[in-house]
Amino acid sequence: MQPRNMSMSGVVDLAAVKAAGEAKQKAEQARAEAARTGRAPTSGARLVFDVDEAGFQQDVLQRSTEVPVVIDFWAEWCEPCKQLGPLLERLAGEYAGKFVLAKIDVDANQMLFQQFGVQGIPAVFAVVAGQPIPLFQGAAPESQIREVLDQLVQAAEQQFGIVGALVDPQVAGEEPEAEAPVPTGPYDALLEAANQALDSGDLGGAIQAYKNVLSDDPANPEAKLGLAQAELLHRVQDLDPQAVRKEAAENPADVPAQIRAADLDLVGGHVEDAFGRLIDAVKRTAGADREAARMRLLELFEVIGADDPRVTAARTALARVLF
Repeated sequence: MQPRNMSMSGVVDLAAVKAAGEAKQKAEQARAEAARTGRAPTSGARLVFDVDEAGFQQDVLQRSTEVPVVIDFWAEWCEPCKQLGPLLERLAGEYAGKFVLAKIDVDANQMLFQQFGVQGIPAVFAVVAGQPIPLFQGAAPESQIREVLDQLVQAAEQQFGIVGALVDPQVAGEEPEAEAPVPTGPYDALLEAANQALDSGDLGGAIQAYKNVLSDDPANPEAKLGLAQAELLHRVQDLDPQAVRKEAAENPADVPAQIRAADLDLVGGHVEDAFGRLIDAVKRTAGADREAARMRLLELFEVIGADDPRVTAARTALARVLF
């Protein structure tokens, strides 16, 4: 049996989680303020940019692990492109960072044109977690384009946990201003108590404490991350590791067994093994089993943190088996 006070040492640094949570919380607060005032907050991120073959890896593939990248294939001589391009740029501004727009001149980048199998221009693709997705071809109506973009943003968030950062299109590309000190939030004391309960092995107390925060502040990032950790530890505390691993090895098609083994992998610090196990389960199964494996994988992404390169790699691998 696993001891009741098993910790996440070696897997997740609570201080790092807290710092990441605070950063995400500021983003959420900025988004709420933008909705209230009608003004977008500022960021140095670019919403629209030109891409060539040399920069494709970094500007599109790597960036697509953090935000959906929409690609506009165009050319100077293409009249429909001159109608579609400005519309996409305007929508990128309106969506304020939920996706970014990469513009590729096909005359100057024939290799990319061929690799994507573009039959004619204008042509619009997306890249999510490193995987290309055809969206539409031709100068489509704005209502149709909005519908496609909404579906793209929703799929990126629900299937991969990829959510773009909120930016202000009027200042995108400029150097961000120095940030003012962030005032102490109303839940700091509750979160500190929850973190202490988690550190001490009081998993039930930690889970309840994090839920108390989330009941009043459902988007609180630190509480969401802390709850994911506490629930993971609670799931594995009474498992027999040897029996779980034996069952998973003997029954590769048993998704609940693979999920239990993945939880143990993560707690033991074998992050890539946990992710790989669940990705394989998604690949081999369908229906409710596939969805259960995918959802547990997203939960484990939350435990490790979106910025961890192992999460980035796993998102890309998940995209390959889903698309």
